[in-house]
Amino acid sequence: MPNPPRSDHEIEQLLSEPTAGAVAAVRELGGDYMVLGVGGKMGTTTAVMLRRALTAAGKAGTVYGVSRFSRPEAKAELERCGVVPLACDLADAAQVARLPEVANVEYLAGQKFGTDAAPGETWIQNTVVPSLVAQKFRGSRLVVFSTGCVYPFTPVDGRGAVESTPVAFLGEYASTCVGRERVFTHYALKHGTPLLIYRLNYAVELRYGVLVDIGQRVQAGEPVDITMGVFNLIWQGDACARAIQCLQHVANPPKLLNVTGPEKLALREVAERFGRIFGRAPVLTGTPAAAAWHSDASESMRLFGPLTKSLDEMIALVAEHLTAGGQLLGKPTHFETRDGKF
Repeated sequence: MPNPPRSDHEIEQLLSEPTAGAVAAVRELGGDYMVLGVGGKMGTTTAVMLRRALTAAGKAGTVYGVSRFSRPEAKAELERCGVVPLACDLADAAQVARLPEVANVEYLAGQKFGTDAAPGETWIQNTVVPSLVAQKFRGSRLVVFSTGCVYPFTPVDGRGAVESTPVAFLGEYASTCVGRERVFTHYALKHGTPLLIYRLNYAVELRYGVLVDIGQRVQAGEPVDITMGVFNLIWQGDACARAIQCLQHVANPPKLLNVTGPEKLALREVAERFGRIFGRAPVLTGTPAAAAWHSDASESMRLFGPLTKSLDEMIALVAEHLTAGGQLLGKPTHFETRDGKF
């Protein structure tokens, strides 16, 4: 019999276990913390990990979590974990102006899914909101989440995009993400704000991520499109811990940093590994392309060291959760998308 599925609270506790690096970072940093976009997939984990890291380090400090809180249960979960929730529409300049001043800001707000259907809203969320936040928190340390989708496809037999690779504009989403980076950079240079732009490729957890998408399809006997060929991923807990550690590496001019795992993974091989676990051969479609979205995270690996979760561990955890019938977020990553339309 499979183990019973973990509850959402249990999963958040698993994801938000602070790493030694996160604890060491908050021990050195001073002041309070704010996570903007705390209601998103990674926002809660980052905020709760900050709270737990401060406790582990024996440091005082308040962790604020900012969101519109369309789901009341999200606010209650944050309070349960010691995070102070603040309701705010970040697109409203008056509401942003009323937020408390803090020394350390993690910016995880933004819009991806639904971009193709509502590009105007995506431009507001990904470029106008950054202009309000950048001016409000001009005196703070700022870590701004971005994406590897700002890069062009690079050859699958190469190392992947590095921080100096020129950005590309494939689709509305990537264009607005470049816009977000440009807006934050403009105001950082204008006001001398210490800033780091955090280019993330595929954080995964038990309810969401590329591994969940692939595992679900293999388990159900549905096709897995392997045209993208290769991809990167990182355990969400590791990604959030690195975001906390990035507060020690903000700079002006802003620092760019790729954050993902050290491995370049083949979609075919990952699907086959799930197939062995589920006892069925995966149904594969498409032919791997010569180029794909993938990034080289050598610099972040140098700064932060090894990850806490290996690919084997992540696949095993996801497979166990799927086998147990665990709850999912129901938000496919669209990892197979090659036209930039999300």
